[in-house]
This record gives sequence, C-alpha cells and structure tokens, in this order.
Amino acid sequence: MKELPAPADHRRHLPAIEPERQVTDWGRSERIEGLMDRTVYEFLYHYWFRVEVEGIENVPSTGGALLVSNHAGALPPDAAMIAKAVKEEHPRPRPVHMTVEHFFKGYPLLSMLVPKIGGVPAHPANVHRLLYDEEQLVLVFPEGAKGTEKLYKDRYRLRRFGRGGFVEAAMRAKAPIVPIAVVGAEEAQPIFAHLPLKRLTGLIYAPLAPLVYLPAKFRIRFLEPIATDRWGEAPWEDTGLVQTVAEDVRGRIQEELYEMLARRRSPWLG
Repeated sequence: MKELPAPADHRRHLPAIEPERQVTDWGRSERIEGLMDRTVYEFLYHYWFRVEVEGIENVPSTGGALLVSNHAGALPPDAAMIAKAVKEEHPRPRPVHMTVEHFFKGYPLLSMLVPKIGGVPAHPANVHRLLYDEEQLVLVFPEGAKGTEKLYKDRYRLRRFGRGGFVEAAMRAKAPIVPIAVVGAEEAQPIFAHLPLKRLTGLIYAPLAPLVYLPAKFRIRFLEPIATDRWGEAPWEDTGLVQTVAEDVRGRIQEELYEMLARRRSPWLG
C-alpha cells in the first residue's frame, strides 16, 4: 500500500488525536453515526435506492477537498448516500462532513441529531478549518433551500449556485473542488406543491410530498476535480473569477445530469 505523505506543518497546532474518543470537536458521534449506518443508511444504499457509483477515484485519498453536488427532495437523502458511497466504494474511505443550514437549530430533534451524523453549520470559518486545518472532505449543496423546495415539474434543473461562496472557500484552502451529479433524489421524495402552512406550522416550508422515500434508483457520479491553487496568491479576491468558476461547476453538473437522464430507462430500474 502506498505510504501517505507527512502532514503539513500547520497541522501540528491541532489537538492531538485521541483514539478512545468517540465524539469529535464538531459533535460528531461515532456511536450514533454507526447506529444510523447499520440501521438506515445500509438498507437505503444497498436495497432501497440500489446506489450505483461512478468516478469514486476522483475523490482525493488525502488532503482537504470540497465535494459539490446537486440537491433535491422534501427531506433530501442525497447527502447520506454520497457519504455512504465514499465509505463503501473508495479504496481509502474517509468521513464526509456535510454543511447544513442554520435553520436546523430551530428544530429540537434535528438540531441534536444533525451534528452527531456529520452535519456542520454552513459558515466560511467552519469550512476553512475543515478543508485547510483538518484536511477533511466537505460536502456542500450550493442550491441550498432553492434545491430542496424545487417542484417535481422542475426536476434536474439546477438552481443558481448562490454567489460562489463555496468556490471562495475552496480557493482560500487551496483545496480541489469535486463536482457530483446525483440522479434519483428527485423521484425518491418528489414535491408536487407547497401548502400555505408555513406560518401555522413554523416550518421553513410545507411541501405536498410522499411521507416516505420511494424506491428510486440512485446513480452518483463523481466528476474530475477542479484545482483551485492555479490562479495566483489570492484568487478569491477576484469576484469575476469566483463567479466564473461557480458557473463552470454548475454547468458541469447540469451537463452530466442531462447525460445520465438520457441513458436512464426508468426512475425505478435505472
């Protein structure tokens, strides 16, 4: 087996690794995550969604990397399936840290569970620490809530990727961007309409959608990484460049989605 490179100098300032510790500084629980993996993710990945993966070799074995994916579904299962794919298919499995919106703090059960299974508040400082200081894999969904609110009639049409904050984060950390195209989530829990119940329920949105996941066939394709350390000393200060790269990532994912959909025979059989 190939010997891994020595850690960078800046990592000597991080807390020492404690093998017996089961909860990380981010609140990630090895016990809870393992339980979720055995009881939920394993079943969904292998038997319900029957996930097929392409291009897993594009996920770096070492160093920080920003995974960027499309996002959809009333309660999106794509993040868990991407993390499971890295764990199951990669020759050097690594944990995936998923950035989550701050509105999760308003829901007592979710706010306690999300950090324990790898969720990290979506803040530039958190992403930078994970990518640069800790050299971890970070998964982001630039469509944000616009993706999860998308109606079934608009499936697989990517929304705008924000202002390119994910590109700036990757540039600052000199970490590659790995685009990901996911097919299946749009059918797993499609949204047919939005009910006018936000004020009554206090929810961020009230979708008309199946209460359980439908057995859609999932395909996850990891695309070729985009290096971010080739544009000089401070490329994140160039707003035009940041936007251009963000649109390029979005365009690559959109093209792959169209190609994957053109080859698909059925949402349920693949």
